[in-house]
Amino acid sequence: MAAALLPATALAPLTLAGVSAMSNKVVLLGDSVLDNGAYVSGGSDVLKHLVRRLPAGWSATLLATDGSLMKDVRLQLQRLPADATHLIVSMGGNDALSVSDVLSLPSASVADALLRVAEIREQFCSSYFATLDTVLAARLPTAICTIYDVRYADLNQRRIAVTALSVLNDCITRAAADRGVALIDLRVVCDEDSDFANAIEPSEKGGRKIAAAIVSFLTRHPSQNGRAEMIVR
Repeated sequence: MAAALLPATALAPLTLAGVSAMSNKVVLLGDSVLDNGAYVSGGSDVLKHLVRRLPAGWSATLLATDGSLMKDVRLQLQRLPADATHLIVSMGGNDALSVSDVLSLPSASVADALLRVAEIREQFCSSYFATLDTVLAARLPTAICTIYDVRYADLNQRRIAVTALSVLNDCITRAAADRGVALIDLRVVCDEDSDFANAIEPSEKGGRKIAAAIVSFLTRHPSQNGRAEMIVR
């Protein structure tokens, strides 16, 4: 989906402590977790759910693009609106998917398999921290998202993938703590199979939950970074 800008039309008044209800713009960066319009069959995507929940005078801009890798977030930042006030970032899921074939490779031992995963983790962490630092250079209140648990139909495949993703999510949670930004834990937010349109994309229901968690971030963190906190609803 191309970059989109929608004005917020609040269904009910919402006051964000310490933030004017006017002239605030939330920018969504990253991948299809936030750009899920192609997976909701004409229903409401994350962006539409979000603007319904924002206060009057707020707006939301979608720069996240389905299929994006961490390196693509740097390109998205080049189009960051000058009047952006808050950033939401979901990245890393497609980077994880690109190396998922390691899970099916033969190994001489469990230790050998873990060493392969460790190498991937180290590369992932390095890229994640570097990309997050580029995002934070904008000096705007920022929340980052974990990679949610995939919903593969084969339960053993699902268990393997979720276990492997927990290793990469460790990088994300450490990044949030180290850089003092809020963490939206999508593993907890999207905790039902019905939150997914397929094995790896959020459904309309899942998008609604993600939007609600974003508004929770805006409510708790109106003006600055510096405090790491987990948000799960």
